[in-house]
Amino acid sequence: MGSVRRVERGGRALVEKRMSDPARHDTEVLALRALAHSDLPVPEVVDDEPGAILMTLMPGERLDSVDADARLAGLRDSAGLLRRLHELDPPPGLPGAPDDTLIIRRYREAGGPALPLSVPRTQRRVFCHGDWTTGNLLAIDGAVTAVVDWEAAHVGDPLRELSRAAWGASRDDPRLFEAIVDAYGAQREAVQAWSAIHAADLWLWFLEAGPPEYLAQLTAELRSWPPSSLAT
Repeated sequence: MGSVRRVERGGRALVEKRMSDPARHDTEVLALRALAHSDLPVPEVVDDEPGAILMTLMPGERLDSVDADARLAGLRDSAGLLRRLHELDPPPGLPGAPDDTLIIRRYREAGGPALPLSVPRTQRRVFCHGDWTTGNLLAIDGAVTAVVDWEAAHVGDPLRELSRAAWGASRDDPRLFEAIVDAYGAQREAVQAWSAIHAADLWLWFLEAGPPEYLAQLTAELRSWPPSSLAT
């Protein structure tokens, strides 16, 4: 969706992020500025110009680059941050949630593996990150030091967001579903109800953007739905 690089400005190490989609650019700036005075560890916007955002360089390693136990500790630690985000008022102008009915229709029309697809009832709408994954969480010794990449932020269902994070992480380690859901304090069954939609959405992403081997791997996984992390 864009590119990120470390740059030096006035002897200061910063991050420059470029995105081809102006809407995603504007969403990231809006979300980060809304969170500037919160207690969430997010980058500070230093400069914003067409096509590029300059922000502070945050400490820590990406959770998807550390060992399994450190990833488990970091994802569990992130649950409290996610809950705090969901308690904040979203800024005016933040986009709405993805259209799950459309995702289901497109998935079925594209011929994806059979899934128990339905849209759970939404109880409330909150400030969501939109891509709460191990690749967007930085940590040191199991403690999250930064949440980055806010370009998909939106106003949506908190359990939908939690489910996306839990299901996505559990593809690499089944323990991670239970870890983040329990640390967040949600009912597993309510979170699991959203998982098939995220599977369908990811399948469509791989179908359209590739690479082909990722699509083949996910297709094989979905043919044996539900995964072990969702078994009851």
